[in-house]
Amino acid sequence: MTTQTNVKPGGGWADLGAGDAIPSLTLPPISRTTLALFAGGSGDHNPIHIDLDVAKAAGMPDVFAHGMLSMAWLGRMLTDWAPQSALRGFSTRFVAITQVHETITCTGTVVETLERGGERLVRLDVQTANDRGEVKLAGEALVALP
Repeated sequence: MTTQTNVKPGGGWADLGAGDAIPSLTLPPISRTTLALFAGGSGDHNPIHIDLDVAKAAGMPDVFAHGMLSMAWLGRMLTDWAPQSALRGFSTRFVAITQVHETITCTGTVVETLERGGERLVRLDVQTANDRGEVKLAGEALVALP
């Protein structure tokens, strides 16, 4: 288990090392309202995310969250920790469906620190998981250090 570090830009970056965790982000349980608002904000109106009849016809027990909603939450966690301008790369893969009513926590762990083109960087493994520890989204981010 890694320990939580509360390293903020401008101080303490020299102490970052593999295994350090950045501050996590825990969201309230996913509601149907959250899904409808995300559909409107993102322009992704796929009915499987907002229409129970469509979800059931597809063999699902209920509507479920957009994968990009989870990626947006990971992006929020990253930009709560470092300025958006410091983000050099961010990619994810979808691991499992995020169900309505689940509570999701976003986490990031330092994999390595490196230098590229004269810029100091930190590579992070990032993920979302529900309160049972089931990973829903996994990926990595590359962030420039001050």
